[in-house]
Amino acid sequence: MSQSQIATLGGGCFWCLEAVFDDLNGVLGVESGYAGGKIANPTYQQVCTGATGHAEVVQLTFDPGVISFAQILRVFFTIHDPTTLNRQGADVGTQYRSAIFYHDAEQKQIADQIVAEITAAQIWSAPLVTELAPFQTFYAAEDYHQEYFANNAEQMYCRVVIAPKVAKFREHYRAQLKK
Repeated sequence: MSQSQIATLGGGCFWCLEAVFDDLNGVLGVESGYAGGKIANPTYQQVCTGATGHAEVVQLTFDPGVISFAQILRVFFTIHDPTTLNRQGADVGTQYRSAIFYHDAEQKQIADQIVAEITAAQIWSAPLVTELAPFQTFYAAEDYHQEYFANNAEQMYCRVVIAPKVAKFREHYRAQLKK
């Protein structure tokens, strides 16, 4: 087995991202949390104010022998709208921004390449506004945020927002799902 790597991505509500990446073959673990802010150990309530500067993110541990960082980013750019600044659907605020917090120069180079590839392909009708920033610190979200969709599938937000995203992802990436 290849040595695992880490990716830290923000694309709106972390519950949505976690639910998708949990199903992706080669992803060994997904943790919801916060990155890109100004204070240590922020709470969900603090992040929700927008004052801390953190984004809701997922931190993925993945096996690059099974799935590459580039493949993860291609999925990432199809499961959220990277053209809306500081919002995803009804979720509005800097904590919902599209962001890639790269862990090293190679991840930055790959992120730049994927952004250029997606821009050239004109997949989105508006320009990408995804922030590319060096990873600094990840703070795990409170326990009740972890595996939120798996544990709360009947909750209204899960049924109306997350379930359709997961279904669309599963249909589009069927060959890359965990068995």
